[in-house]
This record gives sequence, C-alpha cells and structure tokens, in this order.
Amino acid sequence: MSHPQPFTPEEKLADAKELLSLPRIVVICGSTRFMTEMNEADLRETRAGKIVVKPGIDMKPPHELWSDPVAAEALKVRLDDLHRAKIRLADEVLVVGDYIGDSTRAEITYARSLGKPVQFAHPEVDPDA
Repeated sequence: MSHPQPFTPEEKLADAKELLSLPRIVVICGSTRFMTEMNEADLRETRAGKIVVKPGIDMKPPHELWSDPVAAEALKVRLDDLHRAKIRLADEVLVVGDYIGDSTRAEITYARSLGKPVQFAHPEVDPDA
C-alpha cells in the first residue's frame, strides 16, 4: 500500500490562499532608487485587485536607524531575508526600474527558481531576455 506524499509548504500555502479566497499577491522588486515607480506600480496593481508587497525601507537617504555602518549592514541583511520571504509569499513578481543591479538580479533569479512568473515594467532590462 503506497502512502500519499505529504504536501510541500508551497502547496499548503497555495491551498490556504485558495481556502481564504485571497486575491493574487504581487511582490514589487527593483532598486530602491525607483521608490516612486514602485509606489506607482503599487497603485496600479492594487487598483487591479491584487495584494501588493514591496520594499518598506529605502536606506539611501540618511536616517538614525541606519546611521551606524555595522547596524546598517545588519539591517540590510535582514531586509534582504524579508524580501525573499515576500517573494515566497507572492504569486507573481513585478520588477520596476530601467536598471537591474546585483540585488535585483539575485531576487529575479530566486523568484524564477521558485517558479514565480516575473514581469518587467521595462522588459528590455530582463537579464534573461
């Protein structure tokens, strides 16, 4: 007698989203230099009926929370981990900005490794195009 394989965490999450009748979740990725474009994408995706998650902190402007370089580096690591969690949660990824740096490239690679569909506000910057 064969035993059914247990559900993966991803399958459990997908089932929970369906049971809760959640709308699609989109995560916005890109350099924080494009925060204005991220906010505009948030408006458009929300208007389209999606739940939107995106970076919540732009560390480029000075702020007391990251004025210490050691604390700033630790915060950056935590924010990167948090953003990967947002990618795992999301159903799809939207990359904004007309420039793809190392961090965004890593996010795109991660999302694609999970089988997440990745769309680009500027398709010409798709590293796999």
